[in-house]
Amino acid sequence: MDAGTRDRTLVGTSGVDLEAVKRPTREEAMEAVRTLIAWAGDDPRREGVIDTPKRVVDAYGEWFEGYSLDPAKELSRTFEDVQGYDDIVMLREIEVESHCEHHMAPFLGKAYVAYMPTNRVVGISKLAKVVEIFARRLQTQETMTQQIADAITDSLRPAGVAVLIDAAHQCMTTRGVHHRHVTTITTQFTGVFKTDATLRQRFLDFVNR
Repeated sequence: MDAGTRDRTLVGTSGVDLEAVKRPTREEAMEAVRTLIAWAGDDPRREGVIDTPKRVVDAYGEWFEGYSLDPAKELSRTFEDVQGYDDIVMLREIEVESHCEHHMAPFLGKAYVAYMPTNRVVGISKLAKVVEIFARRLQTQETMTQQIADAITDSLRPAGVAVLIDAAHQCMTTRGVHHRHVTTITTQFTGVFKTDATLRQRFLDFVNR
């Protein structure tokens, strides 16, 4: 099981053979948006919202394109000529734009990703792309943090991986408790980042620079 599907079990699947969910057509998706507009109390035939279903479906195609992308493919091209480099490789402040799987509300923040290479490295833009792929799916921040670490571990086999995400969840800031200045921090440490407290602290110091 790869990093994209790990820990994504379906409710009620124990001993049950469920058919795969059929992806709706574009028109069916647009009709669902019209239904929501009507449910909210507006008229989907009104001039101001008549094209909203098309725009929403287009936006969903962009926001959730991560389902059609493969993080392992992004990490498949590696470089072994590292001239003896044996220290942290880290990207700071990668933009995170994702959607909470509980309310489909955005959560926005930054990701900090590091790994300790063994005999190969990957192009640094690919680390940012992995974050983007997992962010462009319905998510929990905790699961996404683990998925990013797992994908890097599975593909690069580094000595260790460190991931920290700091994000504000609009399901908390714009509804429910309405606490606007609260962010959520999640971390995942593997290998030497988990066993070596000094190395882990170096990562956290780089995060807080």
